[in-house]
This record gives sequence, C-alpha cells and structure tokens, in this order.
Amino acid sequence: MAEFIMIIVSAMFINNFVVVQFLGICPFLGVSKDFKSALGMGLAVTFVMTITCLITYPIYTLILVPLEIEFMEIIVFIFVIASIVQMIEMALKKFSPTLYNAMGIYLPLITTNCAVLGVAELVIDTKQIAGLIGIAEGAMNMGFAVLYGLFAGLGFTLAIVLMSGLREKVARLPIAKSLKGFPIAMISACFIAMAFYVFALI
Repeated sequence: MAEFIMIIVSAMFINNFVVVQFLGICPFLGVSKDFKSALGMGLAVTFVMTITCLITYPIYTLILVPLEIEFMEIIVFIFVIASIVQMIEMALKKFSPTLYNAMGIYLPLITTNCAVLGVAELVIDTKQIAGLIGIAEGAMNMGFAVLYGLFAGLGFTLAIVLMSGLREKVARLPIAKSLKGFPIAMISACFIAMAFYVFALI
C-alpha cells in the first residue's frame, strides 16, 4: 500500500513531467487556453503514457535485453508511441470531431511529446525508478511500470487543467499590454511549477 501511495505522489507531484521535469511543454502551453481542450489533451496523454508503458516495458525486458539490442530502445519506443497516437487520432476523428478539431496540430505532437518518451525510458531504468518510488531495484515489474505511466499521465492532466483554469481567470483580468498572451502564460506556468516543487521539499 505504501508503494502504491509513493507511486501516486512521485509520478503526479514530486516528479511531475511537465512542471517539474519540464517535458511536454509544447502541448502544455499550446492546448491550455481552455478547459475542454486541456482536459482532452491530458486524458489523451494519460492514455498514451499508460499503454506505452504496458507495451514498451515487456518489449524491452523480454526482447531487447535478451537479444542484447538495448540500443534500439528509443527507435522501438517511438514506433510504439506513434502507432498508439495514430489510433487515438483516428478514433477521435470518427467519434469526437469537435475535440479532434480543438486539439489541431497538438494531437499528432503527442508522438514527439518528450514526456511520453520520458516515462517509457524512466520505467526501464530500474535503479532510478526504484529510487523514486521507494522499492527495491529487483522489485520493479510491469505492474509498477504501468501504474507509474498512468499516474504520470494523470499528473500531466492535473498540470494542464490547472494551467487552463489559471489562464481563463487571468484572461478576464486587466493586464498590461506587454504581458498579454505568451508572457503571462509563462508567468502562470512558473507559479504552478513552484506549487508542485513544494512536494519535493516535504
């Protein structure tokens, strides 16, 4: 139970991919202008991260390591991520055209979202991930990998939804012309990052 709680806290707050590790900034800033788009992107990234860990972890441990071709991991992982994103894109285009159009260019960008590749790389680094979630190095398995991917995605969703709410509030305030748009978005992101950083100090 303690390990499960540590996975949640570590993945969502202490090592949040977007506001602590600064991975996946492009969709974070680009799709956080309104709540609906932000939530849709967050859930899509969460789904991709979870499925990516579910597929890449066994591929790495059962195929690449035994064949001693670990150097192929990035190419294989990118191929897996691209395939998952392509399936999501086709599903959204068919079942939710509004969300598909709202995400625009940012949906295909999940393929190159370094947060997704980052979580796939992190969960195979047994020494680092074991240290992050407080388990013995040999205890790392696919279950922990998938859970970490899920909660890392939920952490991304939490960050982008908070950012969208903050940006919608700030848009209604009288702001100096020089700060409107991108500058105030960056300042808002800094405040969210500082809030998440507190968890690393506890």
